[in-house]
Amino acid sequence: MKIQLFGLLAALLLLSACGSDAGSTDQTTQEDTAAPAADTLRYEQEANLKNLRQLTFGGDNAEAYFSFDNSKLVFQAASEAWDAPCDQIFYMPLTGFSGERPPMLSTGKGRTTCSYFMPGDTTILYASTHLGGDECPETPPVVNGKYVWPIYESYDIFVADLEGNIKQQLTDHPGYDAEATLSPDGSKIVFTSTRSGDLELWTMNTDGSELKQVTDELGYDGGAFFSPDGTKLIFRASRPKTEEEQATYKALLAQGVVQPTEMEIFVCNVDGSDLQQITNLGGANWAPYFHPSGEKLLFSTNHHVEGGRQFNIFSINLDGTGLKQVTFDKTFDAFPMFSYDGKYLVFSSNRNNGGTRDTNVFLAEWQD
Repeated sequence: MKIQLFGLLAALLLLSACGSDAGSTDQTTQEDTAAPAADTLRYEQEANLKNLRQLTFGGDNAEAYFSFDNSKLVFQAASEAWDAPCDQIFYMPLTGFSGERPPMLSTGKGRTTCSYFMPGDTTILYASTHLGGDECPETPPVVNGKYVWPIYESYDIFVADLEGNIKQQLTDHPGYDAEATLSPDGSKIVFTSTRSGDLELWTMNTDGSELKQVTDELGYDGGAFFSPDGTKLIFRASRPKTEEEQATYKALLAQGVVQPTEMEIFVCNVDGSDLQQITNLGGANWAPYFHPSGEKLLFSTNHHVEGGRQFNIFSINLDGTGLKQVTFDKTFDAFPMFSYDGKYLVFSSNRNNGGTRDTNVFLAEWQD
């Protein structure tokens, strides 16, 4: 889901927040920002959420994912105060975290994305550009008046321990390899790669072996997650249809960028068979994650607001029925993930940021 797409959302959100006090994006502590009482952060319409808690307090924090034992979160953050001028990987316990700078698990070099706990909760998976240079890679400019996000060819996928030591490099093919997540049984990784010439989904074993291509249609396929039983994948995808759309997509990809403004949610078997489109809403539909039942999913979308400058989390059945709004922040809610026991939902939001541009991580008890 990844944080490159979040750049698009942030850009849109900044446009809608021009009348507010911009404030600082530096990371603060819980001592500096008092945590509100339980459920004062929840909007009245958010009936699926209970005892909503804010876990981070300042900066850009997103893509928080649970450890297998549900006791920790690994996430990415950009904060000058945390020595992270662009996204780096951090982790924190769900209890006893006082808001100070948590341990950084990435190298602090380059840019990172898409961290995920490995089996045993002693190592994590993430993608990084640090082999391509110590500095944050350059953000591409607007192309033909439209926002784009980069497909950095220096991204590769690594495994690190909880002290930040890289234990293994899983990919070394030229081009983009990122957006990796793990199957519930810990045996398979799904990720997005350009190794076939387009942005497609691939799977591999946790040691990097048995690479298999999953998708093969023109367009960006990414942000994939496994179903609770490990048999299916949900992901976001663009599908340029007209000759002009296809030519534009190919030309941008050749420049190492894409325009992630038109995407829908798809599901398929892990081998790529039985591919089905779940949403047909228009706009940007992304960041899908399976409900614990395996029969529906949560995702973030801007289809419901004119201008597309507000993103909320919705639920939908796998057959595309039962669309329901879950969160109601007026700016940004995204990156939902359920705990492995199905009791909690973690997500990122712009709520309670004092009118700044800060995005923080929130945790709620889930109620069906």
